[in-house]
Amino acid sequence: MMFRALLIGLVVASCASSAQTESVTENRFRQVMKATADSAWVKLPMGDFIAKVAMQFLGTPYVGGTLEGTGSEVCRVDLGGLDCVTLFENSLNIARIARQGKSTLPDLRDAVTFTRYRDGVLSGYTSRLHYTLEWIRNNVAKGTVVDVSRSLGGTATLFGVDFMSTHPQYYPALKSDPKATAEMARIEERLRRDTMYVIPRGGIRKIESELQTGDIVAIATSKKGLDYAHTGLVIRDGMRARLLHASSTRKQVILDDYLSDVVQRVESWTGISVVRPVDGR
Repeated sequence: MMFRALLIGLVVASCASSAQTESVTENRFRQVMKATADSAWVKLPMGDFIAKVAMQFLGTPYVGGTLEGTGSEVCRVDLGGLDCVTLFENSLNIARIARQGKSTLPDLRDAVTFTRYRDGVLSGYTSRLHYTLEWIRNNVAKGTVVDVSRSLGGTATLFGVDFMSTHPQYYPALKSDPKATAEMARIEERLRRDTMYVIPRGGIRKIESELQTGDIVAIATSKKGLDYAHTGLVIRDGMRARLLHASSTRKQVILDDYLSDVVQRVESWTGISVVRPVDGR
């Protein structure tokens, strides 16, 4: 997530009023759903469909912290500003509901709830899948995606995640609730035992031709206490793979350079894991 398991909360967005945000989200949602209805996208393979949806968000401002708020945890959907996770999360779920013949914003919120929360159940702040490694593991279990990292040559990796419980000051929901911080520490202890597979940064170029449009890429980091620092979607370009992502440096959603080149830009980015959306969910 994630420098949003990454850790949402490191940046608290300064946004417009919630009413304005909801209006922008509703308008964007209607536009994207109209595009899905007026095209043959719904008949495409799931990855291609997700990519078509995600491309509709090109130029959307990068905004961090949109999932945070006061009061009890709720499933927030904001299409007016996206971070690296909410870009792929919303694109995935818009495609999923369209495949199911659904078309309303509450339908999207229900779908996002299913993928965003542990076992699809919202039961407080710590039920959110804050760390990308848990998002991957839980959504594989739910049948939303398959993890293809090992088959692509990924090496077994354990992440020493503990950032959230050791830095509760960055998360209002943890800062104000020691019990939630303790629960997060227990979750992190379990996640430290979960083996993930990561394609090393030096091997990404070799496997780009095996990636598919719509694959979800998680970029691993060497930064202490974290698992993945960034996420994006693959867009095939001949035998190469480009990265579609919400860029915090470019401040918007962009279609970037080849994936292997993007990963090489940041020294602390150590490799990638790749999950593939499942058709028909």
